[in-house]
Amino acid sequence: MSTGKILLSTLIGIAVGAAVGVLIAPDKGSETRRKLRDNGGDYLKNLKDKYNSSIDAMTSKLDEIERESQREAQEAE
Repeated sequence: MSTGKILLSTLIGIAVGAAVGVLIAPDKGSETRRKLRDNGGDYLKNLKDKYNSSIDAMTSKLDEIERESQREAQEAE
């Protein structure tokens, strides 16, 4: 399984856990639904932002490793 899929699965698990936590909270159902409706877009945006920044960081690190490997291969010739 690729690192991106693992990260995405983890983030989805966190989001589902948060949603379940809100749903079983002691508030009235209508209050809970209002909170989900009001904050759902923010949670999704934050989740997407964190996912994208993680992917960017991993891509940057992989590019750095590739450049270093190519440099070492050239030096070994």
